[in-house]
Amino acid sequence: MSLTAVEAKKSIEPHRSRLYKNLVPVYQNVWPAVAKRNIRIGIASLNIEPGKEILEVGVGTGLSLDCYPRDIRLTGVDLSEKMLEEAQNLIEERQWSHVEVEPGNAESLNFADDSFDVVTSFHTISVVSDPHAMMSEVVRVCRPGGRILLVNHFRSDNPMIARVVDSAGNITKHLGWRTDLDLGEVIAKLPIQVDHCYKANPLSFFTILEATVLK
Repeated sequence: MSLTAVEAKKSIEPHRSRLYKNLVPVYQNVWPAVAKRNIRIGIASLNIEPGKEILEVGVGTGLSLDCYPRDIRLTGVDLSEKMLEEAQNLIEERQWSHVEVEPGNAESLNFADDSFDVVTSFHTISVVSDPHAMMSEVVRVCRPGGRILLVNHFRSDNPMIARVVDSAGNITKHLGWRTDLDLGEVIAKLPIQVDHCYKANPLSFFTILEATVLK
């Protein structure tokens, strides 16, 4: 592999970046105000029943964990050990016996087919090297008839807005975060039915996607 290729690969692996690790305090102090409302709305809309097994891909520091009901079994995975440490500390502090977190690669999940009733992911698919591969894994580990919930920024259908947001890509690419991710490409040819695809408010940059697995 050429040096250029190696550098490109590293640029889309933010969990290995010192900058990414240094962003954990900022992530904890600023990001909740930006992201948590959409996450809470999305989880609440699923009406998750007691006893269901849930996987969150890209759990990070555990920002979303208190948005879930307590009568489920929740597993969170992430590649960043630093962020997982923060999530584990939160779990112990809150004494959450229904939650566990572990290292995991979103593009190659270490779970058998059809392992979970619900799979969620929040603001993660923009930072993996192959978003379609991640989505394929999400579908693989979700049971037939199971639900998928994504909250993420996707490229706007409005060309003017898309150009403005895409211009930020020169900055965000250094964190491995894409601004030009196309939702249609991400879910193409996967055995899912999109149930709802919406924004919590018209000015939001973020889309909430709810889907059912049809395999």
